[in-house]
Amino acid sequence: MIKTIYSKKYGVDLICFTHHPTSVLYSSKNGWDESLRHLSLMDNKYLRYFKGHHDRVVSLCMSPKSETFMSGSLDRTVLLWDLRTDKCQGLIRVRGRPAVAYDEQGLVFAISNEAGFIKMFDIRLYDKGPFETFLVEREKSDASGIKFSDDGRLMLLSTMGGNIHILDAYQGTVMHSFDVEAVPDSGTLEASFSPDGKFVISGSGNGNIHAWSVNSGKEVACWMNDGVIPAVVKWAPRRLMFASGSSVLSLWVPDLSKLDTHVGSNASVSYASVSHS
Repeated sequence: MIKTIYSKKYGVDLICFTHHPTSVLYSSKNGWDESLRHLSLMDNKYLRYFKGHHDRVVSLCMSPKSETFMSGSLDRTVLLWDLRTDKCQGLIRVRGRPAVAYDEQGLVFAISNEAGFIKMFDIRLYDKGPFETFLVEREKSDASGIKFSDDGRLMLLSTMGGNIHILDAYQGTVMHSFDVEAVPDSGTLEASFSPDGKFVISGSGNGNIHAWSVNSGKEVACWMNDGVIPAVVKWAPRRLMFASGSSVLSLWVPDLSKLDTHVGSNASVSYASVSHS
């Protein structure tokens, strides 16, 4: 552990790095202040506040190419921001719980805000409405997260009901669907592409972490997580490692050669855990 930063007054819910390695964006978790905060990790000082939402922020995404970012809230709005000003740059009204994501070029973004619907927007013409709308048939749960693969060809949709869908990002066709045990009490789970786009990992409500092959759609590994629900899982962008987080932060190094050859097996993995309160 390098440093511990506290936010006892506001709490921390969603958090992401900006393009500067020592600053982050995060949403509050205190139930009374829905502002977003731009925090310097060097001196633990707020650089800017972003006020506009009136209910809990449930999705937060930084553009991969610019200083812009998006936030989606239970107040049924998606707001577009620029780190350099506290003024909202755009507003999109939605019908339900929104999940947002930029593509790898930062030119297109996706919003899933109704059960099974994904709307695609051109960042330059978002005020004209979506240029495409996809539907995942028979999906009845609201989205908990949406992501693009690093090459932009695929999208990953996670739902509150524990369903995970891999879609063609251009056609919107569902390539594979998986299901895991949902988290009780409206909790969320995150799914994540590996950097090479060959695998998808996700936590589950029973505490396990699952891995699937993107090509075959088959489960290739299942790892125990000490009974703690891994609500967040993220691959390192340039390392053969992923992290899972809840009350315990764990770092995992899977043997991808065994994932390729031993389909359905409990492939070996090395991990280290750090508990926190």
